[in-house]
Amino acid sequence: MKQLAKHIVATAMLGSALVSTSVMAEQKIGVVDVQGVFQAMPQAAEIQNSIQMEFKDQIEEVNQLQRDGQFFAERLQRDAATMSEQEKKELQQKILDVREQLAEKGQPLQQNIQRRSNEERNKLLGLIKQAIDAVAAKEGYDLVLNAGAVSFAKEEHDLSEKVLQQVDKTN
Repeated sequence: MKQLAKHIVATAMLGSALVSTSVMAEQKIGVVDVQGVFQAMPQAAEIQNSIQMEFKDQIEEVNQLQRDGQFFAERLQRDAATMSEQEKKELQQKILDVREQLAEKGQPLQQNIQRRSNEERNKLLGLIKQAIDAVAAKEGYDLVLNAGAVSFAKEEHDLSEKVLQQVDKTN
């Protein structure tokens, strides 16, 4: 009886192993280089340009503050020997004032630019996700992985070009 039970269990395990292997063989798996698709999209370059234009005045203001601070520091270093103590103190105060203004305006500007870049990037990643879904559904893929997370994949499983074409079609 024990022998019969062992044979039944062994047969069941062997059968399930064969079934799972055949099921795995039928799965269609592809990879997509999401970062490469993102960089190849013309919209990615347009994002940088539009953000630069959006914050143009604030960027110029911060750049001017940096130039002013550098000018004052160079002047102090160059002319310190011929300046009176009062002139040195005034120039040092100007340098401190410029640094404070840079801290007040520079960091929030950087944060705003980063926030806007992330918003626009997420929009494009959403388009890429939709394109991946469309390509996978059209071609019958069961699983699509990010190429950055895969050690090796044959070229025929790379869907990046098809995804890029799909993104171009939807725009």
